Amino acid sequence: MRTKQWVAVIAAALVTLLVSSSADAGQEDVSAVRAATARFHDIDTAIAAGYGQLRDAAGIACIDNQPTGTMGVHYVKGSLVGDAAVNAMTPEALVYEPGKNGKMKLVAVEYVVFQGGWDAANAAPPSLFGQTFTLIRAGNRYGLPPFYELHAWLWNSNPSGMFKDWNPSVSCARA
Repeated sequence: MRTKQWVAVIAAALVTLLVSSSADAGQEDVSAVRAATARFHDIDTAIAAGYGQLRDAAGIACIDNQPTGTMGVHYVKGSLVGDAAVNAMTPEALVYEPGKNGKMKLVAVEYVVFQGGWDAANAAPPSLFGQTFTLIRAGNRYGLPPFYELHAWLWNSNPSGMFKDWNPSVSCARA
């Protein structure tokens, strides 16, 4: 082979290696978050760790948007939401699906950071797992100032995608 052909072969091999390594790193991160949040399957553990139930401005706890899907009941740790930082291992919110007899099932985690605090220190929106957070503007259903958010459906498969907000396989029917 000529030098140009070898360079092209090596470049293609490097791109393949980098892309697969990046994908594997994302899965490793997701696995690490699952391990870090597994203890919160017990909602009493979440409450003891400082997570409290969030209701929207209308007082609704179980958030859904039919026919698109459901988020569930959010338990939020205020000190994490207010810190203008994002850490994959400490999600700002834990998301539960109401089940039989009032039992709550952990289905997802959510990362939340207020836009004002984030934008003051960063030139681009936050991202984790190769996903850019969604901006929720002022006038939202929660009555909160603008914030960035990202759901990660770690404990319940989401047919719409692991990082989509609404999950059609989760329900508020037992809320």
